[in-house]
Amino acid sequence: MLPVVSIVGRPNVGKSTIFNRLIGQRKAIVHDEYGVTRDRHYGKSYWNGKDFNVIDTGGYLPDDTDVMVVGIREQVHIALEESDIILLVVDTEYGINTLDKSVSQLLRQQEKPVLLVANKADNETRRLNATEFYELGFDEIFPISAISGTGTGELMDKVAELLPEIEPEVEDSSPKIAFIGRPNVGKSSLVNALLNDERSIVTDIAGTTRDSINSKLIYNDRDYILVDTAGLRKRAKVKENIEFYSTVRTAKAIQECDVAVLMLDAIRGFEDQDKRVLREAEKYNKGLIILLNKWDLVTDKDTNTVKEFEQYIYQATPMLNYVPILTISALNKKRVHKVMDLAEEVIQERKKEIGTSELNNFVEEVLSLRPLPMKRGRQLKIQYATQVKSNPPVFKFFMNSPQDLPPNYRRFIENQLRERYKFKGVPITMIFRQK
Repeated sequence: MLPVVSIVGRPNVGKSTIFNRLIGQRKAIVHDEYGVTRDRHYGKSYWNGKDFNVIDTGGYLPDDTDVMVVGIREQVHIALEESDIILLVVDTEYGINTLDKSVSQLLRQQEKPVLLVANKADNETRRLNATEFYELGFDEIFPISAISGTGTGELMDKVAELLPEIEPEVEDSSPKIAFIGRPNVGKSSLVNALLNDERSIVTDIAGTTRDSINSKLIYNDRDYILVDTAGLRKRAKVKENIEFYSTVRTAKAIQECDVAVLMLDAIRGFEDQDKRVLREAEKYNKGLIILLNKWDLVTDKDTNTVKEFEQYIYQATPMLNYVPILTISALNKKRVHKVMDLAEEVIQERKKEIGTSELNNFVEEVLSLRPLPMKRGRQLKIQYATQVKSNPPVFKFFMNSPQDLPPNYRRFIENQLRERYKFKGVPITMIFRQK
C-alpha cells in the first residue's frame, strides 16, 4: 500500500483545491458552497521520486450535531486513522477561529506528523498574517496559494521527506464494479454492506454522495475495486455546477469500469433516467447488472412478483433483455453477497472466447435456420466469421454487400449467439465487412 497524506480542516479553507493541486488534475469538486466535499476522496500524487495517496475530507465541524456534519466528522476520524501524514489547512484571508482551534486540538493528539498549511497566502500581507497560526501549537507553517501554486513546492518537499519508505506499487488490474443510479436508491448502503465498513456517508438525504469513491474489496480470494458514484439526477434538475460535475464523474466511472451495476428502488420502479444510464453503460460495452434494492419494502409479494418486475423492465428496454436482474436489501444485507457472485459471472462472460472453426460452424447453422435474403437480385452471403476481441467480445463477419444486411437479421444473429453462448449481462459488438 502507498503511504497516505490526508487533508483536513474546517469547511471552505481550500482543501479540495489543494487536493487537486497535489494530484495534478481536477478530481475533487471545487466550489465555495459549504459541504461540497462530503466523503473522503482519494487521489494519487508523486513528488521527489515518491508515490503516495492523498485524501480530501469533508470540512471538520466538531460541535455541530447536524446529521451530515456528524457524518463528515466521522469521515475525518477514519481518514486520520488511515494517514501517515496530515495536512491541517487554515485560511489566511479570514484568520484563526475557534473551529481551527478545535481541529488543532484533535490533531495534536495524533502520533503522526501534522503540517500546518496556511492557504490563500496570495500576497505578502497574507503571508505575514500566516504567523498568527503559530497559536495553534505547531512548530512550522507552510504559507501557500493552492490556486496559483505558490509555496506548494516547499510543502511537497517536506511531505516527501516525511513519507515512509515503501515497496514499488504494481498497477492495480483488479476488476472495477461501478454502482450507478438515481439518488437515494441505496448505492452507498450496498457498498458499505459489501465492505463491512463505513467508507461512504449513508443517510436518507438524496444526493449525499457527490464524488465517486473507490474502495478495495477482497471476495472469494479475488480483489475488486468498488466505485460508489454520485446519484444521477434528471438533466432538467442538474442546475448547480456541483451536480453537473457529479454527473460528469458518474459518466467517467461508467467509462472506466468493467461492470456497471444499475441500482433501482423497487418501490419507485424503472424510470427514464434509469433507461438512459443503462444504455450509456451498454454504449461503452460494459458488463451490466440491474439490482432491485429495498425489496424488503415491497408488499404483497408472491412467487411471480420477481418475474413480473423482470418483464416490466425488459418490456421497457427490449434490446437489453440479456441483463440479469437481482433483488436485494442493502440495508438488511439480504442477498448482497450474490451481487459479487453475479458480478464475477458477468466478468467471466466478458472474457469468453469462441474459436474460429466453432464460430463458423455456428454461422452455418444460423444460415440454415434462416437463410439470408436477396438484395437487388443478389443472394447475401456470410463467407467467414471470427472473434477479434474479448473483454468485451467483438465479432467480425465477412460477407458480400454488408450494407444490405437488414437490421432484423443482425438482431437474429445476436439472439442466436446469446442462445448458444449466453454472454450474460454482456453487450456484443458485431462488425460486418466486405469480403
